[in-house]
Amino acid sequence: MTTVRRAVLTVSAAPLGPDNPLPALRLLGGTPTPAVDARDRAGLPRDMARQLGHAPLRTLLPTRVRDGYGRDRTPTDLDTIVIENDRLRVTVLPGLGGRVHSLLHKPTGRDLVYRNPVLQPAAFALNGAWFSGGIEWNIGAHGHGPLSCAPLYAAVVPAPDGGPMLRLWEWERLRDLPFQVDLWLPDGAEHLRVAVRIRNPHARAVPCSWWSNTAVPEDRRVLAPADSAWHFGYERALRRVPVPRSADGADHTYPLRSTHAADYFYALADGRRRWIAALGEDGTGLVQTSTDTLLGRKLFLWGTARGSRRWQEWLTEPGTPGYAEIQAGLARTQLEHPPLEAGEEVSWLEVYAPLGADPAAVHGADWAAAGASVEDALERILPRAEVDAAYARWRAHAADTEPGPLLATGSGWGALEVLRDAHALPGTPFPPELLGEEQRPWAELLRTGGLPDSPESEAARWTTPVNDAWRDLLESAAPAGPSTEYHLGIAQWAAGDLAQAVRSWERGLKNATERWPLLYCLAVADRESGHPVRAAERFSEAYDAQRRTGDPLVAAALAREAVPALLAAHRADRARRILDSLPEEVRARGAFRYLAVRLLLAEGRQDEARAVFDAGFEVADLREGAEELGETWARITDEPLPDAYEFRMRPPE
Repeated sequence: MTTVRRAVLTVSAAPLGPDNPLPALRLLGGTPTPAVDARDRAGLPRDMARQLGHAPLRTLLPTRVRDGYGRDRTPTDLDTIVIENDRLRVTVLPGLGGRVHSLLHKPTGRDLVYRNPVLQPAAFALNGAWFSGGIEWNIGAHGHGPLSCAPLYAAVVPAPDGGPMLRLWEWERLRDLPFQVDLWLPDGAEHLRVAVRIRNPHARAVPCSWWSNTAVPEDRRVLAPADSAWHFGYERALRRVPVPRSADGADHTYPLRSTHAADYFYALADGRRRWIAALGEDGTGLVQTSTDTLLGRKLFLWGTARGSRRWQEWLTEPGTPGYAEIQAGLARTQLEHPPLEAGEEVSWLEVYAPLGADPAAVHGADWAAAGASVEDALERILPRAEVDAAYARWRAHAADTEPGPLLATGSGWGALEVLRDAHALPGTPFPPELLGEEQRPWAELLRTGGLPDSPESEAARWTTPVNDAWRDLLESAAPAGPSTEYHLGIAQWAAGDLAQAVRSWERGLKNATERWPLLYCLAVADRESGHPVRAAERFSEAYDAQRRTGDPLVAAALAREAVPALLAAHRADRARRILDSLPEEVRARGAFRYLAVRLLLAEGRQDEARAVFDAGFEVADLREGAEELGETWARITDEPLPDAYEFRMRPPE
């Protein structure tokens, strides 16, 4: 019989550390805007053409950036929830986005997914910290979701077949949408069923995105029912290519035969069954299929270039086999954000299962025959009609069932939204007792019409809710002191009303006793509006003003913003003063050692800058595809960039 139980998993992990204390007024690395060739654009499906580039994120608000981790790993106990029958053992990490860490096929002893032996956060999520491996649930916008390393609610619910089902749920704040993920194993079955529902409880349409992302060993062939795909690489160009061979002649369905990292969004024909598989030399491996609502299928591969292999090492440990990702999403590509209309919901069923097909066909030269072999094998073990029927049973008999006692706890933000607007969300409760300390000032705003009277430095620690309703509440809040003006400006900035945000922050600055939060926001506004000198002055002033608070997290975060801004404004002397004022343990971190290199170069001390490189440093939160280390190295020497600093993922121009 299927069981659901708590357990503990011990892994080598780097602690997540604290969130960045500054409001996330900018995106990390920006949002990719695809360049589409005119010939390809003419052949786009209507919905894809309409949705490409629709409703991109302007900021990461209301979330905070998660960049407090390092690269020192120690054995760490993680709370897990295990779903198990006599065929499969599924290990879920409720405190880390509900990630399926392991999908063990018990008869063969094989893990069907790539199971990372370490937990090493890296700056791949929209808001920073993310880790590789397993099956992750991405909601929000293009990229790994903001809940990648966040806790979800978890509880047991009766499955449609009467056994136990694990429900995960939370309120995603970038798009302001509640969602649930239900996982269950029918008795004796060799497949994991996963039902997902996203609801829009608002009186307005909301852009939506979902991609289920499965890491698989990269020594597989990836197959999907398509003869063309949309290629999106780090050149940020979207173009249609044949499957399996791309324009460069490489067979990208074998991830290790490609040189450079890229996404391949498969052009599945309407009416075709939705599936994607990763199979080894013997024709066995993992297949993922779903009801038709989950429209897209994608392969992400790292390739064999130096930068790609360095990233693989960065995310795990040397000597560990690499991985690729097979994904399934609501749209044809991740560059689309389909609208979810007011009061509507979207749901579907996914299935993950071991699959064996004829290896000669799977790895043969005839691509159509390879796909047919997999599809025939899939239909034998899991008929399409059975998947559709299972979804219908879940939707009718389980989706709205109220969960039992909590096995894991998420955030209080859903409870705050329900408190504000009395949303009816059967099956995913957010009662008021789930409110926490983070929600306290906002519950008081609802109750009294004003925010608590607190110093600006304390108020800056509050995470600002920024949807239209909260912005209206802040605009009418009384009294409108500096703290209220600070949060109102953040909500206005998130809405794209940049001029009004600046006016709010300037009003607050006139009477503020703790000036650094408002100065920081104004500095970002100056930088974004093309005033680098004024931005540098305000960043510097904000850094000086925060010293009275004595908060080392704020000091480090502001210094990391101020030093590059001062260097851009040719104020190396002031940048030196700030960097030298930081404690030694802060300056020893890789990010600050890299800032020291940049400062040394600005001061004309090239040999000393080279010495820092030679001594070695690691910037723990380096962004995916980062090229700045290579660019800085090229300012010092014509020698080849050492492997330790090679993270570039674009083909050479």
